[in-house]
Amino acid sequence: MPATRWDEFAQNSRCRAACGVSAATVSRVLNGRSTVNPELAARVHAAVRELGYRPNGVARNLRRRQTTLWAVLISDVGNPFFTSLVRGVEDGGRQFGYSVVLCNTDENRAREAEYIAVALADNMAGVIISPADDNTDISALVAAGTAVVTIDRELAETEVDAVMVDNEKGAEMATGHLLESGYRRIACITGPRRMSTAMQRLRGYQRALRSAGLPQDRALIRHADFREEGGYSAMASLLDEGVEIDAIFAANNLMTVGAVECLTERGVPIPDRVGVIGFDDIPWARLFRPGLSTVRQPTYELGRAAAQLLADRIDNPARPTARLVLQTELHPRESSRTRTS
Repeated sequence: MPATRWDEFAQNSRCRAACGVSAATVSRVLNGRSTVNPELAARVHAAVRELGYRPNGVARNLRRRQTTLWAVLISDVGNPFFTSLVRGVEDGGRQFGYSVVLCNTDENRAREAEYIAVALADNMAGVIISPADDNTDISALVAAGTAVVTIDRELAETEVDAVMVDNEKGAEMATGHLLESGYRRIACITGPRRMSTAMQRLRGYQRALRSAGLPQDRALIRHADFREEGGYSAMASLLDEGVEIDAIFAANNLMTVGAVECLTERGVPIPDRVGVIGFDDIPWARLFRPGLSTVRQPTYELGRAAAQLLADRIDNPARPTARLVLQTELHPRESSRTRTS
């Protein structure tokens, strides 16, 4: 028998007949009131078991204007980074008694706005969002008093809880590794200018070059779309324009795959001619030939931390805003091995 609300159970004639009591008595028993005769209460619970009814928590909580659902808005469900991140959110949410509704915005602000409207209409207990870009508007959520945590990307003009990694440090570490391995003409393929993560990783790359006393060359920088196709196109443009490079730092996992695909198709050997390192540890990075050097983000831990922040915000709406920054790890492999000449 399908799930239904306890009030529907109380109003159903079969239920009342099985219980032998009034609808009001059924409702009081099933909503935990202690003012019902124990014998009548036992009769009601027996009827519940016999008829196979169970409470619909969403419907019950909607009447109290609170659900046990979280909306998780991510920008690309096909990216392994977000797969692991959402698993962390889900595991954390279950620990605190919440279920997760996954929404894929596909980096589209209009779709993102639709999901925000749904979260408000359905009285979601909270929202975890990886913004489509730095101009994402979450003012309606804030105005409604909905608990919000931004993850991976942050919104500079909005005071909400946030959890992310130290993007600048991670990019500086990746570029520094290439420099220490003997590479000097290092290109950077980063994401759109409208995204905080893309610009932070670009700044980390530039900081590493400055620390090494190397000049900034705009010809070495490409902005793409954080997708595999974008990485491929950016790499192709560097090759087609004849830009002198000996290494690539790609600012996310999918663009790294695209760049490597382009190099492979063009017959450019890695790392003999061009060294490669990417941001995000791709699950199959060690299976690449050569093995792919990466900067690992603690993706699952990001999700768990966001879940903790959201649960804390729901329990204590007045607490100060929190901003958690997790650290990355360098995973050097064969694609960035030390140059011998």
